[in-house]
Amino acid sequence: MWLVQRLPQAGPRFAWPKRLQGWLPALPALLFLAVFFIVPVVEILQGGLYDADGVLSIAQFARMTHSAVYVKVLGSTFWIAFLTAALSVALGYPVAYLLARLSSRSRERWLLWIVLPFWTSYLVKTYAWMLLLSKTGLLTIVATHLGLIDDASTLAPSLTGVLIGMVHAMLPLAVMTMLPIMRGINMQLVQAAETLGADRATGFFTVFLPLSGSGAAAAGLLVFISSLGFFIVPALLGSPRESMVAQLVISSVLELFDLRFAGALSTVLLLCSIVVFYVYDRVVGLSSLAGEAPQRAGGQGGRLLPVLLAVGRIAGKFVPNSGRAGHGVGLKAYAWVIVLALVLPIAFVVPLAFTKQSFVAFPPELFTFKWFVAFLESSVWQSALLRSLGVGFATAALALVLGFGASLALVRLPSRWRKPLFAVFIAPLIVPRIVVAVGLLYLFARWELAGTNAGLVIGHTVLAIPYVVVTLSASFKRFDWRLDDAAKMLGASAFTRVRTVLLPLLAASLGSAFLFAFIVSFDDLTIAIFVSGGINTTLPKQMWDDIQLAVTPTLAAVATSLVFLMAFCVWLSSMFKRKSY
Repeated sequence: MWLVQRLPQAGPRFAWPKRLQGWLPALPALLFLAVFFIVPVVEILQGGLYDADGVLSIAQFARMTHSAVYVKVLGSTFWIAFLTAALSVALGYPVAYLLARLSSRSRERWLLWIVLPFWTSYLVKTYAWMLLLSKTGLLTIVATHLGLIDDASTLAPSLTGVLIGMVHAMLPLAVMTMLPIMRGINMQLVQAAETLGADRATGFFTVFLPLSGSGAAAAGLLVFISSLGFFIVPALLGSPRESMVAQLVISSVLELFDLRFAGALSTVLLLCSIVVFYVYDRVVGLSSLAGEAPQRAGGQGGRLLPVLLAVGRIAGKFVPNSGRAGHGVGLKAYAWVIVLALVLPIAFVVPLAFTKQSFVAFPPELFTFKWFVAFLESSVWQSALLRSLGVGFATAALALVLGFGASLALVRLPSRWRKPLFAVFIAPLIVPRIVVAVGLLYLFARWELAGTNAGLVIGHTVLAIPYVVVTLSASFKRFDWRLDDAAKMLGASAFTRVRTVLLPLLAASLGSAFLFAFIVSFDDLTIAIFVSGGINTTLPKQMWDDIQLAVTPTLAAVATSLVFLMAFCVWLSSMFKRKSY
């Protein structure tokens, strides 16, 4: 209670109407998203539905169906996204199950190694897979010697390469989405089944698996919608046969200057996102994004009982006894394989940054720092690095201020308003980034913000707000609001309570939210391609430009620097998380 004893006495202040008081903290974030997210998205719809004369027309959409190329790209996009979602959920489910059964301390250690690859730049991860899967790559050579592929084949560019890169990027998201739902399942139900005579496989496949089905569905939907907007992986690891819609959007804008067709393509992705967004809410509920277990977790396992039992007999040895403290050796071994598969490709890049050779080859001839020196002394790389850092910190600060008010309003408003308001705040997380980027290009072209740091900060803040809201919403739910009530009883104003009670006690969560927002900005390429401008660019954009020309040791040095930076941010975030408990 020492906090409230130090509170200054409040003086006379303006009293807002009671109905508006709960909305006030959310108004800045709502206005910001209305102007820089909702308006641009609506303009995309208009751009695709109207011709150059402003007449309502579906010509752009008809153009997609009349050309076999566009139909094939649309089909390829949905097929690759579906395969990525299915593989990510299937591979990540056992890992999430193991983590759900571990103690908090053990789970934190495992999550640290899963989160690190998730937050590592897509460019760095794709760069690593380019080195591993190319014609002379390590994995291609091994696969050839083992007879898995012939001498004329290669793992990249190909559909296999695209799926490897995308599943590697999306698998951590699937695990982290399924984990809160699994943790909310009452394991006494499984124990009750075993008490009634069911073996461990039967108990798992007929009780736990149906109850966790909503989490698996949620993970699949999120991975699917995120995969729809991919363009880095298919562009670098795929052939023209694996082209996706986002690549067509970029080509339409930057090469063909056809904004209306780009808007029509983005509309297709947007409509698909809305459908998936609705299905996600119906299946598991939006509250699961803030770490809550679903209110309607369940499934129809009875009709599939014979199939589940058959699978259970085969996989039973991997399923631990639910009533014991230990876990199946097979399950832990599998989890280790998955974690190593997530981490090792990224670690593979590190030694290449210290090679003495002027080209990338494995094994490298170590040891030199000249490529780091070349990176730091280059005026082009310096400018890109400084711009990314400056924009990243500005984005994190703005997103934290807006997200804090939004999260505070979510706990103060009546329950009937929380769900739609939460949906608005996390909508940029659901809508593919390429859609947001094209919409902002429409808007910034009129406002002369394209190519400016302000435009980058605004665009990155739109992407970062959902991460801040999700992080802080979980912390606000654990906050002891009796402290705030005590301060209010002693006469402290709302601003004083925020400054002297909420901010000090939520400092660790605020630090984590700030880091998440910074990483989102620092790693973004999609917004940067459309908004950053052609000369003064960001670090990911500069990497994107260079990586399409040649794979050099300097790129390895840049990638290694980003890996170390993300590792430091993830470690710092874990420290903040420990302090918040």
